[in-house]
Amino acid sequence: MLDDVKNKLRELNGVTPFRRMEEPERTADLTSFEGYWASKCPDGDIPYRSQIDPRGIEAFLSNAFVCERVASGMARLRIAGMHLSDIMGMEVRAMPLSCLIAPQDRERFASGLVELFDRPARVTVALEAEGGFGRPALTGRMLLLPLRSDMGDVSRALGCLVVQGPIGRTPRRFRIAGIETRPIGVDGFSLAANVAPVAPVSHPSERPYLRIVK
Repeated sequence: MLDDVKNKLRELNGVTPFRRMEEPERTADLTSFEGYWASKCPDGDIPYRSQIDPRGIEAFLSNAFVCERVASGMARLRIAGMHLSDIMGMEVRAMPLSCLIAPQDRERFASGLVELFDRPARVTVALEAEGGFGRPALTGRMLLLPLRSDMGDVSRALGCLVVQGPIGRTPRRFRIAGIETRPIGVDGFSLAANVAPVAPVSHPSERPYLRIVK
């Protein structure tokens, strides 16, 4: 009961209780997430959005998302795991993917999105958020993998965002600590599906992790 009173006082003062990741050390596991994507392109081509089955990335559903290119350097979230909404403190579906990025780094992030869709390329973004009142410092990593739409154009992307540390007051936005871009193709990143697929896990919550924008 005392904890409930403390949390209520924090809310009245604009401070939300710290929330922790259910699985805080998951950055290294992004290779498994990527392995599932690679398993959908055995012929070395970019997979279609329709080939992605949520059951194949069940261990990452709260961290996963699908975004759609809407203009050069711009993409909006079509499907988003609940962890992205927790980070922003609001529903993020239909919002620009750049809403997670600090304004001063959005131009740099846009350049990464151009590479993602135009080359296409695999893009990994190292993220960091400075600490402050009610906001512990955070580090994280975002992985972006290109997908084809039903029309065959590379205008979708499968992504995963993992963050270490308690979220604190929301919304949280991240500075870019670094971007790695690896072109996909004969001279670029190999699509060989030799990475172990994600092992399915069960979630105790009945709350849906992914929401589709109609």
